[in-house]
Formats: sequence, structure tokens, C-alpha cells
Amino acid sequence: MGSATSSMAAKLAFFPPDPPSYGIYVEASSGRMRMSNIVHQREDVDVLKLSTKRGNEIVAMYVKNTSASLTLLYSHGNAADLGQMYHIFTELSLHLGVNLMGYDYSGYGQSSGKASEQDTYADIEAAYQCLEETYGLKEEDIILYGQSVGSGPTLELATRLPMLRAVVLHSPILSGLRVMYPVKRTFWFDIYKNIDKIPQVNCPILVIHGTEDEVVDVSHGKQLWELCKEKYEPLWLIGGNHCNLELFPEYLRHLRKFITALEKLPPLQIIKSEESREQSENSLIATDQKSRASTEQREKSRPSTGHREKSRLSTDNREKSRTSIDKREKSRRSMDRSGKPRNSTDQSERARNSFDRLGDMVRSVGFCNVDCLKQTVLEA
Repeated sequence: MGSATSSMAAKLAFFPPDPPSYGIYVEASSGRMRMSNIVHQREDVDVLKLSTKRGNEIVAMYVKNTSASLTLLYSHGNAADLGQMYHIFTELSLHLGVNLMGYDYSGYGQSSGKASEQDTYADIEAAYQCLEETYGLKEEDIILYGQSVGSGPTLELATRLPMLRAVVLHSPILSGLRVMYPVKRTFWFDIYKNIDKIPQVNCPILVIHGTEDEVVDVSHGKQLWELCKEKYEPLWLIGGNHCNLELFPEYLRHLRKFITALEKLPPLQIIKSEESREQSENSLIATDQKSRASTEQREKSRPSTGHREKSRLSTDNREKSRTSIDKREKSRRSMDRSGKPRNSTDQSERARNSFDRLGDMVRSVGFCNVDCLKQTVLEA
């Protein structure tokens, strides 16, 4: 089953529109790159060509929204390209109040090369680097959006971005093989092993899936949602299939609600910084408490030492007292001769007074946080 299944998964995964729905040209008047076959092109859309680390050149489009604080990096479905997604992207940018970067995978649209799992990983990485280097965006200002097969590169990149703001998974797949077969474990030849990657993502994740999806069963989305570390209220669109979720009013409404919630929450970097500061403060408090306890223990030991010293003194005094008693006896025997017992009586009184003072001193001591797989697998 090994090599045959791997080959089937690879063939099933990618269906770029043929011919591509758009072309690329440079506008003479402005010198800007434009997409042909697009009605009503907008001035707030940049068309770019990006080089990937695997040697391909991919096409990307960046929709600017002047009021946006967040940016969506959108990985589209399997049988689409940027020409088909152009107006969807511009509308999403407008209605969600975000900047939006979309890109074509290698071998899609006017992007060079041939699609493969590893190439899609290099493609999304090139798009992400463009956001950072060309548009000056930070990791914590970016939301990764993966539709269908796009959930693969989305989750792959998300596992490598610890400060990422959020992830949206639209009709996602558990893995390429699991779309065809209900396997219970991950095989080495499988592709887009999302089931194994999603637990490694630390940011909030929103999952959207149609309950009547005929290509990727809704169970994929539900299982992925269960595996999220940071779950956001999912959207299970009743009656929705694999290609029509954007037509449901709840789709846009729920996405807007998610974006609004993210804008109100501090970025993960700030949260982690706060946690780090709290841990540091707690550590300082603990150290201070230990130091205080150590000091108090030393204080406790001092009276004890003094006690021993005083005990030694009292013992000496008792010895002196015995000596004085002996002296008194001698004095008594020689009273008639010497008549001087008064000095020995004074020494006994001094010993008694010393004992009493020691008792008083001892008593006074205080102890003190996949359109991903456009074609159905009926033939498989």
C-alpha cells in the first residue's frame, strides 16, 4: 500500500486551474505590476513576484486597508488561483478591516515550478517574509488563514511562529491520506499531517467547516478543533459544503467577531512578557522570603548560643556557689576565731541573682500559567 498510496495522495492533492485565470503585466503609466482578466482592479492592491528558497517565483497580492491593525496571510484552496480569489480577498479585507496577503502556490496561476507539499511550505514562507521585510509587519500582527489544502502550509508555518496572533482553518484536513482513507495513525508517506501539528500551535485557532462537506468530512474540522491548545468558538455551518461557506451570513459575521476579539486582546508577546515579569517577581519574592527565613533562623540560633554561654556561666556560678558554701562551712567552723562569714553570704546572693537574670533573658527571647481537495475521492 505504501508507494501506491503516496502516489495517489500526491496526485489528488493539487489541481491548479488550467489555463490560469489571469496573466501578469507591467502598467506603462505607473510601472506597477498588474493582473490581466481582472475587472475593476483596485489601486490599493499590490501585485508582487516573490522568490522561494526552492528556486521558484510565485505571484502574490497584497490588499491594503488603512484602518487595519492586523493582516491575514491567506493560503487558498486546491483548485483556485489568485485571479479567482481576487475579489474575495478585496471584500474580506474591506469587511473584516484587515490587510490581506494572498499568494499562488508553485505551479498555480503565473507562479513557476510545480506544486508539491514541500514547495507549498517554501511558498508560504516567502509570502510571510515579504510581509515582514516589505511591509514591516511583526509576527504578532499576522493571522494565518488556511482554506482546505491551504490548511497544510498554514499549520506548518504556525508551528514555527511562537508569537503568531491567530490561525483560521477553513474546511481543513486532518491529513491528505485521511481524506481518502479512515486511517487511525499517521504513515510516513502521508502529506500535510495537520493532525500531528495542530497541538504544537500556541495561538488562538478558529475552525470553520460545513456539515455537508462532500470532499472533506466535517469530522476533520471537529477533530482538529478538539486538538487545539487555544480553542476559539468554532463555526459548524449547517448545510454548508466544501465550496460555499462564504455564502452563509454567519461566515462573515463569525470571522468579524473573531477579528474584533483579537484586536481587543493583547498580543501573545505582551502576555508572555507579563507572565515572565510575574514569574520574575514571584522568584524575587520567594528569594526574599528564603533570605528572611534564613536571617530569622540565625536570629533564633543566637539566643541559643547565648543560652549555652549563660548556662556555662551559671554552671560556673553554681561551682562558685558550692565553693562559697564550702567557705561558709569553713567560716562557720572558724567563726569564733575569724568572725567573718558575711563575704561568703554575699557571693551566694550574687549567684542566685545571676540565675534569675538568665531566666529573665531566656523568657524575653521571641521565637520568630482543502476546495483543498477539489475532486472527490469516489474514483479512489
